[in-house]
Amino acid sequence: MIGRESGEVRLDVIATARMVERDDVVDTACLGGTTVNTDEWSGYNRVGKRHGRVHRAVDHSGPKSTWALDADGDGVREVHCNTLEGLWTGLRNFLRPFRGVNKKYLEQYVKMFEWSYNLKAIDDGFLRVLLGGRAAVTRRRPTTKSGP
Repeated sequence: MIGRESGEVRLDVIATARMVERDDVVDTACLGGTTVNTDEWSGYNRVGKRHGRVHRAVDHSGPKSTWALDADGDGVREVHCNTLEGLWTGLRNFLRPFRGVNKKYLEQYVKMFEWSYNLKAIDDGFLRVLLGGRAAVTRRRPTTKSGP
């Protein structure tokens, strides 16, 4: 899931796409009353029926497929799942160099991608911590003694 306003991503690896597992993921990631945009897959039909969530779907299938909808008539097509489609492309590109990932470790790779996606700024302090360094130390030039 991606928060439209926050831009924050939450990714989970689940064993199956059964209703109970999907409901648990949505319940832990979304507050009640949240608007959830999805594609037309019938597995998402229960999303709007739990905790007062609003569910809007775009239909990607068929000859009259729709990729985005203007639900409130203001001229902006705000109902879409294109952001998430782009995220999946980014995740695939992140995993591609590994040439396959063991299922045992898939969640760790996905969480690493999630962390890097949610990281909004990298500064010197962050890099020091990441590389196991300490706080910045100002180095002094060695003083040399001049002759007598």
